[in-house]
Amino acid sequence: MRPLTVTTRDAATGPVLEISGHLDHATAPEVREALANLTIAGGQLLVLDLARLDFCDSSGITVLLAARNIATEQGADIALATVPANTARVLRTIGLDRVFTLYPDAVTATGPQLPGRAMSSMEGA
Repeated sequence: MRPLTVTTRDAATGPVLEISGHLDHATAPEVREALANLTIAGGQLLVLDLARLDFCDSSGITVLLAARNIATEQGADIALATVPANTARVLRTIGLDRVFTLYPDAVTATGPQLPGRAMSSMEGA
């Protein structure tokens, strides 16, 4: 089990949170703290890069929704990048694949937004 790490970086589109390891009841407060320390301007895009996420339980899903709420309150958008297959299955099962914009990777999410760049669904996940 890899411990949770949260790394924040800035992109032209807004902040990117790279979340890796296990996101569960014990580690969710770390992500909430990172979110609380973010500066998100209206019109920006908050990207949660999940490329190295090993595990996500219901507490982790709640954190993803909290991040969405924070972005929305600031007038920003949110996207998930590189959602692992096991997490994608959970999001699809509970209908959150229709709530979050999903990208195949953080580079695509933070690049120029061209039609069709976002994944319309989590096919292949």
